[in-house]
Amino acid sequence: MSVNQTKKPPHDPKLQAHIEKTEKHDHRIEHIFHRILHWIERFIALITILVMVAALVIEMYNMFTQTGYLSDVSNYLHHVLTIVVGLEFVRMLIDTTPASILEVLTVAITRHVILSHDDPWSNLACVACIAGLFAIRRFLIRRSELKEEMVDLD
Repeated sequence: MSVNQTKKPPHDPKLQAHIEKTEKHDHRIEHIFHRILHWIERFIALITILVMVAALVIEMYNMFTQTGYLSDVSNYLHHVLTIVVGLEFVRMLIDTTPASILEVLTVAITRHVILSHDDPWSNLACVACIAGLFAIRRFLIRRSELKEEMVDLD
């Protein structure tokens, strides 16, 4: 028997109906799981927002109550940029587009460059990573896909 003469399964209406019913059931279960995961992500985003707002309030309180708090700029930047990265992470959880994921990575790597005083090779690697992220955004992702949700809930 040649490749073009493959055997076709016999046409059984009961079997076809059973297969279609199973596929519909599987699709419904998959849709339910996607919805549950979507709401869990939203819940985690809400908790993270609350923690970030609390951290911002504590940071502002410390700014005004501790003398010499702003004299240590690196400590201040560390706390504030950590809050910014956390907020970007929340945005990524809510808006799962390639653009938001690339922005979170860019902000996190930029925070590392600003706060760390590592050797020049580490800084060069971080700058190369940021350049790579910009190249990915420019050349590998179409403009129409940048704002398109990566997770389809329909």
